[in-house]
Amino acid sequence: MADGGVAQFLSTAHGGDGLNIDQNSPLLASTRECESSSSAEDDDIKPINGIVDFAREFFIESKNLWHLAGPAIFTSFCQYGLITITQIFSGHLGTNQLAAVSVENSIISGFPYGLMFGMSSALETYCGQAFGANQYEMLGIYMQRTWVILNAMAFASVPLFIFAAPVLKFLGQTALVSREAGRFALWMIPEHFAYAITFPSTKFLQAQSKVIVLAVIAAAALCLHAVLSWLLITILGWGLVGAAVALDASWWFIAVAQFLFIITGSCGEAWSGFSWKAFQDLWRFVKMSVASAMMMCMELWYVFALTLFAGYLEDAEISIDAFSICINVLGWACMVANGLNVATSVRVSNELGCGHPRKSRFAVLVSGVSSLLLGLLSTLILIISRKQYPAIFSNSSEVQKLVEQLTPLLGISIIFTNVQYTLQGVAIGAGWQVPVAYMSIGCYFLFGVPLGVLMAYKFEMKLEGLWCGMVLGLCLQTSLLMWMICIANWNKECFKAEERLKQWS
Repeated sequence: MADGGVAQFLSTAHGGDGLNIDQNSPLLASTRECESSSSAEDDDIKPINGIVDFAREFFIESKNLWHLAGPAIFTSFCQYGLITITQIFSGHLGTNQLAAVSVENSIISGFPYGLMFGMSSALETYCGQAFGANQYEMLGIYMQRTWVILNAMAFASVPLFIFAAPVLKFLGQTALVSREAGRFALWMIPEHFAYAITFPSTKFLQAQSKVIVLAVIAAAALCLHAVLSWLLITILGWGLVGAAVALDASWWFIAVAQFLFIITGSCGEAWSGFSWKAFQDLWRFVKMSVASAMMMCMELWYVFALTLFAGYLEDAEISIDAFSICINVLGWACMVANGLNVATSVRVSNELGCGHPRKSRFAVLVSGVSSLLLGLLSTLILIISRKQYPAIFSNSSEVQKLVEQLTPLLGISIIFTNVQYTLQGVAIGAGWQVPVAYMSIGCYFLFGVPLGVLMAYKFEMKLEGLWCGMVLGLCLQTSLLMWMICIANWNKECFKAEERLKQWS
């Protein structure tokens, strides 16, 4: 990159139209508090004059990014491993039991899980910016508000679990699988109340960069879950009830461990006890949470919709098997992308809250380049092993061949997913959830799904057509997010962060 290009990128967005923030504002007051404990040159990114300076600052920001992303990725893998262990043990009980667990997890539990996880992401904006602005006392208030909202959501989802069997039967599942999944769903109700505690606590700790403790708790929960599953399912013979109890206990272990870490004084001023302020002005907080949920859930529902259409193709069983294998591979790649998403949102929200527009912009650049390189590396590995890895998932030569044909499209999906997750982290850190939610609806359901169906059926491209639709939807979403970031005025984003903090505090 030319020296002038670097300087231009790192200068305040839109050159001379920068916003003059009130020198007596709370944002700058809190920033001066930061400066009292560090040199003035640490206020924002140092001037970059040449490739050497750029490489130095890129390395420093990369260290900050991966300090957050590494433990976040490990935590995601451990939590993803909980249901994987449950499915492994359930598979030894029988095919119907395995199908019941898979169906309950993807349909009954999957819908409220996605909403609750998405709603909690609003905390990444509020807690991250409050922490950057040194308004530590507000972090605990924001977390408690989200506890209230998510517990209400958990109560609202209880009827779905109670009537899971008839719902699944209505959706076309067999009577036996519906009955087993319905029974399993009743025992999974406690897990969702654990989510209501865990998700806000996780975002609260991530905003303060306390990611190591999250990784340790997740690893301990994974070990506990493996032991409990073996004891309850294999030794005591409790069957699916044992699988559900083990899963409930593991998630409640995470919830209680995080809660105890928070209230025992490990978070300093960020936790000052329970407060009635958590119940104030909940409606505005709910609106932001719902927008966050819509933004985060669109991609999950996008994949679910395309999976349904894959079931209507000729050779539906082969198509669904191949599609599921590719989605499984993409899911593991998303665990890495999710870690980058978390790290990016924390870095951007912290720097905006502290009034560092150029540092926020540079964090976007570093995270974007990192996610692109990681996606390219993953795709290269996948392309090289395209003749080998399908055999891990299926013994059918037809399924293996179809997965091999889809591998180039899968690789492109991984690249776009990596970059898109990172850009979503930028959107969350800056508080852009509402426009991005509308953007996601348009890109996925007004563009991607219709185009995929058209190519699959009208142009007879079958499964490749459906996947092309998914890739094009991802491409459009990623392009629009990049456009939003490129035209953003980061001085104004700092001012918006200040206004947001004043409004909520």
